[in-house]
Amino acid sequence: MRQLRIHSEGTHILITSAIIILAVCGALYFFFPSRIPLIGFAVPACLAYALTANFYRCPIRKFEEDTTGVVVSPADGRVVVIEEVEEPEYFHDRRLQVSIFMSPLNVHANWIPVDGCVQLVRHYDGNHRAAWLPKSSIENERSTIVIKTTDGHEILVRQVAGAMARRVVTYLEEGIDYEIDDHMGFIKLGSRVDLFLPLSTEICVNLDQKTTGNETIIARLK
Repeated sequence: MRQLRIHSEGTHILITSAIIILAVCGALYFFFPSRIPLIGFAVPACLAYALTANFYRCPIRKFEEDTTGVVVSPADGRVVVIEEVEEPEYFHDRRLQVSIFMSPLNVHANWIPVDGCVQLVRHYDGNHRAAWLPKSSIENERSTIVIKTTDGHEILVRQVAGAMARRVVTYLEEGIDYEIDDHMGFIKLGSRVDLFLPLSTEICVNLDQKTTGNETIIARLK
């Protein structure tokens, strides 16, 4: 059975929310003879708390296969883009783009997709349009990460905030080596992750395919 824990990004929110809910429920219990106000508050409050806890869940996963030349999914979600595009921010040439859309019900922790050394980490403020729209990749709040693999390939990973998301968190530092299984960051609420890969890359997923972070093989680098 896969182990679950609460992501550190949600610990403070969940503890604070639990204290507030308990305090309000206690006040309603002691100061109102009727239990209707207590039930009217407790039921929706507990439901909202359960949904919040579900959002911040973080399964403990280990990639069990050989990581050489493999690009592993950085996120849970659904593949919404597989196409050749011009990448204007870093490479300034043609790349294969694979984008994964995360709904509010998906796990929102992000994993490192390849073994390698981080060359670039940049955060950009921006809009909060729907994450599945093509322009969200360059107009929304986002973080750009470039990783150079042990084989010398450079891939670009972009965390993109969505219409509901209001914060993109990236843990990586430039010049540091990371491995598949390491956490890359966290995006709060609906969002997406873009991968920009060399044109020679063999894509291993299809449009609309569901992905599991740190488990699904997205591509193989030639």
